[in-house]
Amino acid sequence: MTLTVLNVAYPLAPVGPDAVGGAEQVLSMLDRALVQQGHRSIVVACEGSRAAGILVETRAEAGALDEAAKKRAQQAHRAAIAAARSQWPIDVVHLHGIDFDTYLPDDGPTLVTLHLPLGWYPPEVLARSRDDLWLHAVSEAQQRTAPPGSRLIKPIPNGVDIEALSHPRSRRNFALVLSRICPEKGIHLALDAARLAAMPLAIGGQLYAYETHVRYFTDEIRPCLGRRRRFLGPLGLSAKRRLLNAARCLVIPSLAAETSSLVAMEALACGTPVVAFPNGALPDVVEHGKTGFLVDDVDQMAKAMVACAELDHDTCRAEARRRFSLERMVSAYMDAYRKLAQLGAHHTWQGAAR
Repeated sequence: MTLTVLNVAYPLAPVGPDAVGGAEQVLSMLDRALVQQGHRSIVVACEGSRAAGILVETRAEAGALDEAAKKRAQQAHRAAIAAARSQWPIDVVHLHGIDFDTYLPDDGPTLVTLHLPLGWYPPEVLARSRDDLWLHAVSEAQQRTAPPGSRLIKPIPNGVDIEALSHPRSRRNFALVLSRICPEKGIHLALDAARLAAMPLAIGGQLYAYETHVRYFTDEIRPCLGRRRRFLGPLGLSAKRRLLNAARCLVIPSLAAETSSLVAMEALACGTPVVAFPNGALPDVVEHGKTGFLVDDVDQMAKAMVACAELDHDTCRAEARRRFSLERMVSAYMDAYRKLAQLGAHHTWQGAAR
């Protein structure tokens, strides 16, 4: 059964192999997998995106990302989705944005991946009202946080391309943070821990033009930077792979309930231990004392950054290969696509028979 799948990105973040966000990376991996398996992949995303399949671009917002910018971008996405559905026989629409309800099609088989903490979504959008509208979490830990009344299908856990990431190289004595630059990611805490551990820290990540994000970087991150604490900006796949394979550890100081932590899986695929607060799904990803350390405060974080030198890189790689494979994730999505497409075909047949 050859499928035509329309993947729709969050309107304000570009997608592609070098995307910095987890949702954007998952979308990009699915786009490539669809093309590799002979299906038709269509992607609606903002300018600056890259796709293996057909890319339907919407205009990128250049200035501050305020409410007016969000509404313009959502309107552009609604128009692009409608145009794509008119041009191609779409079997499944797959939405990835936290604001999916603002451009959700009124009908047709639709899959919604809830990449962010469920508490960040309006409760009413998690109570799907159609049998061909499927919503899912990306981990069991996230699923357990669903508010009463939510109607989610079984989670589809994230995975990473183990072989593409693992390029063993000489280790260097520095810690690494890869993250969006925003208050809930707690990057200032990693800076404090690195200072206590007397360890260099490299920070890679995208600073989006949201007012709160810019103020956080200006007030709490920039004053702490220097020769041993560096901000590298957004990193493409090649630079990210090089740093992950050379770092002593990856630090995840996030204060939010991480839904799966793709970056932790990427680090383990590179043989790099992870130091993290035990928020959200991270206790299910990091095995304390084996593939990293779960810590409760900055002092423990600093000690764990040093202790990571004693952990075995091959063990981290083996656990990533065993638990977080891309093939398993892609297979689960393809199965969902096929079942939804069959449901859509059944509805079409029923309508024609009346």
